[in-house]
Amino acid sequence: MPSTTMPMLETYPKSINLDRAKLAAAIDALNDCAQACTACADACLSEDMVAELTKCIRTDLDCADICTSTARVLSRHTGYDANISRTLLEACATACRACGDECARHADKHEHCRICADACYACERACRALLADIS
Repeated sequence: MPSTTMPMLETYPKSINLDRAKLAAAIDALNDCAQACTACADACLSEDMVAELTKCIRTDLDCADICTSTARVLSRHTGYDANISRTLLEACATACRACGDECARHADKHEHCRICADACYACERACRALLADIS
């Protein structure tokens, strides 16, 4: 099923001071990353070596929460505040980099960590691309 992000942005009745395609790509990447991080944390909890994955689980959950909050804020345009969006995108890019790096450490043993790392790095790139438009 295709994303509804761009069709929703296209129906917004006022102007948006951002490239709608970049905004939609960032929102989709944020939602994909949040889902991957949540699923990775859950898969880590099911691994026999769960004690060795504590930092990965915590980082996954932090990243998922930050991505979800950022996607929600970016989906609202009435009373848009560029400073808030910029700060959230910077925090999200940092969280995605940290989570991607942590998951990459386990990617050779756990496929869910490899998939999550890829989603995190893609999300970081999308956040930074949108940040370049805001800055």
